[in-house]
Formats: sequence, structure tokens, C-alpha cells
Amino acid sequence: MSPRTNDGEREQPGQPDAGRPAPQARRPEPATGGPTPEPEARRATSGDDAPETGTRITGSVSDAEAVSDAEAETRDSDEPTEARASGEAAEGREPRDPAVGRDSDDRTEAREAAGGRELALPAQPEPAPVAGDERVAAVRRVGEAGRRWRAVHLGACAAMLAVALTAGAVALGAVHEQRGVPVAAAAAVSPGLLAGGDLDASITALQTHLRAQPRDFGGWATLGLAYVEQARTKGDPSRYPQAEQALGRSLALRADNDQALAGRAALAAARHDFAGALSFADRTLKQNPYNERALSSRIDALVELGRYDDADAAVRTADQRRPGVPVFTRYAYVHELRGDVTTARRVLDRALAASSSPGDIAYVAAQLGQLAWNQGDYATALTHYARALAADENYLPALEGRARAQAASGRQAEAVKGLELIVARYPLPGPLVELGELYEARGRAGDAAKAADQYALVDAWTAIARANGVNADLDTALAAADHGDRATALRAARDDWSRRHTVHTADALAWALHVNGKDAEALPYARQATATGYRNASFLYHLGVIEKATGHPQDARTHLSAALKLNPGFSALGAREARTALKSLEATK
Repeated sequence: MSPRTNDGEREQPGQPDAGRPAPQARRPEPATGGPTPEPEARRATSGDDAPETGTRITGSVSDAEAVSDAEAETRDSDEPTEARASGEAAEGREPRDPAVGRDSDDRTEAREAAGGRELALPAQPEPAPVAGDERVAAVRRVGEAGRRWRAVHLGACAAMLAVALTAGAVALGAVHEQRGVPVAAAAAVSPGLLAGGDLDASITALQTHLRAQPRDFGGWATLGLAYVEQARTKGDPSRYPQAEQALGRSLALRADNDQALAGRAALAAARHDFAGALSFADRTLKQNPYNERALSSRIDALVELGRYDDADAAVRTADQRRPGVPVFTRYAYVHELRGDVTTARRVLDRALAASSSPGDIAYVAAQLGQLAWNQGDYATALTHYARALAADENYLPALEGRARAQAASGRQAEAVKGLELIVARYPLPGPLVELGELYEARGRAGDAAKAADQYALVDAWTAIARANGVNADLDTALAAADHGDRATALRAARDDWSRRHTVHTADALAWALHVNGKDAEALPYARQATATGYRNASFLYHLGVIEKATGHPQDARTHLSAALKLNPGFSALGAREARTALKSLEATK
């Protein structure tokens, strides 16, 4: 999923959607993240992670734009589960409720919902802080002194990948948004606890509540959403089956309750089933047209299906019904996809100014950093990433983005160190490929082997993701085209294109065709990837290379030059190859 796409939205603690219009004078809370994302619509990463709830803002995006047009113009001029269950039965104990993770008073229902399977909660490692650079330290000194630093669970995903590489039997899934966020709870659960941002504590409280009140459909829905969040923030997508069980339990207790339906939309998006996400979002909105999570998931699904006009209409509808940071960030991205960077920046600036919770600040600031990096403005990108990390020092998109900007600025040692810390915690495709390419570009003794190790972990991740029902075709195509089996890359790209037509899938298919020697077939897809005006140097580079291979030297020079002018450090290897190709073209003029 795109890095900016959000895989699910949380409601403000203690304030679920009421099923009635939110007055325009008040601002609904900000949103989550999903698109972890990853690169789908915004691949960093992830990635899916728009904030969901928290800050209230006054006025819609369109109102904000109208008020600030003149000002903007001035500024812009410048374990196995069956074995465990069998062991419990042999000992004369009842199996645990798989969705709750503990013994339940409602065991029959639990076993039915789980299909006789159990998913246990993992041990929780101790957190380890991430060291920041001087920019982060400077921002933190003037930031909120009393802000609690959120724990990060080290090695969970890396351990799972190790198991996958040796045994191949762990079920994981995709993660695009790497941020622990509070979730809304049933009334019996303390909103204060949830608002603290400790997702593990929130889940424990929900499990305790549901053991006492197993027929609380709202509590089950909230637990399901919490598991979706935990999958992303812990790098542990084995939580997705638990989320599915909990949400199914909620719907079995009350069919068509909008909270669980919205959760199913978020879960489908997290698994990259965007058609399913759209279907569930539409069902939710029939029950409650003002469900913020469903409104946001609907936008994300339309973007990830390549239905950009529909996404634009959906974001405007969402802005009228539930304006706030979740909608603002999506509004900005829809504009960016069409090349309107000025509006995207303006809306994100206003969203950041209106954000008050650390989660919202980290999310929006990181989006501003990504926007600046895409335009080759590395100093501004680093400033935004510093602000994001001052709010949440463990926010993955900002950590990854900072490393990319450092690499593009010539600070290779810092970038390598930062990415090594990231992949030690979250061995996800984006940072794995970036680190591998930095090793290749550095070229020291042993670096080639180090790079190969990173690319092998990408293959492990995609196998694990598929084992858990996650569609990993785009990740496979992007990584395998340059650093894996080219036939696999093309097969994955074609499969993804058969389901959705986005600029990202068009670019991935074009490049997979190119590396397989099918340049004539690749050219229309490469042109389609850039047709919306989306300013992406990698897309321009791919187009230029394909044009050069198909006998269009002037077009190739134009697009290769544009890629390097827009973002000269867009890729450690790609930028170098773009310069080589351009030099070759100039020599044959």
C-alpha cells in the first residue's frame, strides 16, 4: 500500500461515531496510518499511516484553502497453534479464546469464531531508544517536555523472519504504518489508558473487559482494530488472523454494526485487498455515513485502485462530513498524485499547525518530509523529519525518510547506520532495499554480500506476507526487478496490474517488462505512470531508460534530465545509472 495510505482508522477514545453529522464548526479528530503505506500510494513504505483521531480543527479543507489562497501564493512563490491447542486438551484444559488471547467464559463462541485455532500474544521485548541527530535534539528542546516516549518492541519481526528463513512456517503480513496509536474502547475500558498511547496496555485492558463481558460487540470490534494496529506497529502481522476473528465475533453478535464493518475495511486494506476494503467501507457508510474510519478507508481504497477522480470526490465528501487531519492528509495526497505539490504542501502545513497529539504531529510532519524529499529539497525534508522524531522518536516513516535524505545529502555513513537500526527492528521491503543499495553504492569489501543479505530478507518477507493473506505483488515486483528474479518480478507486476491500475503499478509493470527485455511493451505503461503529473524522479528515470531502449533519444534525455533535476538523490543506484545513461545519450548527439 502506499506509504501514505492508511490501513485503518481509530476513533477518539471514548467517542465512537454517533451516526449523525458532525457540525462544521467542530473538527473531528485526526486519523491513523495506514497508507503502511508503503509504497503503495506513498511508499517510503508502508506503508500505509495517516493519523486518525485526536486534534479537532475548525473548517474543512476547502474552507482552509479559500482562506489561505493569497498567503499561499506569496509563500509558494519562493509457534504452531494446533499443537498448542492439542496439548491443552490433553491436559484437560479448555483452549484459550483466540481473539482475546486468554481463557474466556464464552469458550464455545470463541472456538467457533477461531475455527479451532489459537493465536497467542508474543513476549514483549524491552524498548530501545533511537538516537537522533542534532536536528531532532534541537526540536525536542523546544517541544513538549512532559511527552512520554513510546516503547518500541525490538526484534519481533526480525525473529519471525529468521524462523521463516529456516522453517518457512510463520504467518505474517504487511506493515505500512509503524506507529503505536491509541484505539477507541468500549465504555468499560478507561479512555485515559487508551489515550496514553500504550497499545499493548490497551489490548490487555480490552481482553480483560471482554472476558468479563464476552457479548460486547463494540469491544470485540475495538479489539479487532487494535490487533490491526499492533500488526503494523510491532512488525507482527500474525495479528491479522486475530483481528479477523475479533471483528467476526463482533458482527456475529450484531450484524452490520458500523464499527466492525469499518474494522473489516481497515483489515482488508492492511492486507492490500483494496476492492474488499472499498466494499466494506461502502457497507459501513450505509449504516453510518459519518464513520470517519470508513470515510478514510474509502478514499484509500479508491486511490489504491487507481480511481483518482473517484478518490477526489470521496475526499471532498469526507471533508464535508468529518473534516480533520485524516481527511486533510488524504486530500493533500490526492492533489500530489496530480502534480499539485503547492496545494498538497499548503494543506499539510495547515494540518500540522492544527495537530496537537504527538502521533498526529509525527505523522503530518513526516508527510511533509516525504513531500519535500520527492522534490529534492533535502534540507527541508530533514527539518520536517526532525520535528516528527521530536514528537515520536521511534516513528518509522520519519526514521526511514531521514536516512534517505541523509544519503541524498552525501551523509552516507549516517544513512547506513540509521537504516541498519531500522531493519534490525522492522525488516520490511522498503528499508531493506534502500540499505542494500547503499551497501552496493559504498562498495567496501563485504558490502556486496551484505546487500545480498538484505535482498534475501525481502524475499522472506513477501513469502511471510502471502502466508498471512497479504497481497505482496507490488513489493515483489519492485524489489525483484532490480535485486531478484526478473521473471518473478514480471509475473507479480502483471498480477497486480490485473487488479488495479495505479501510477505505481504502471511504473512497476513498465520496469519489470524492461528488465525482461520487453521495452516496446513497457513504454505505454511507463508513460501512463507519469501521465497524472505526479512528480516522482524514479518514474521519470524508468521512463527515460525505456525511451532510450526504444529509440526515442530526445524524450529519453528530457526525462532523465528531469529525474535528476527533480530529485538528484532519488536512489543510490538509480541516480548513478541515470547519469550514466544521460551521458551516453549526450555523447551520441
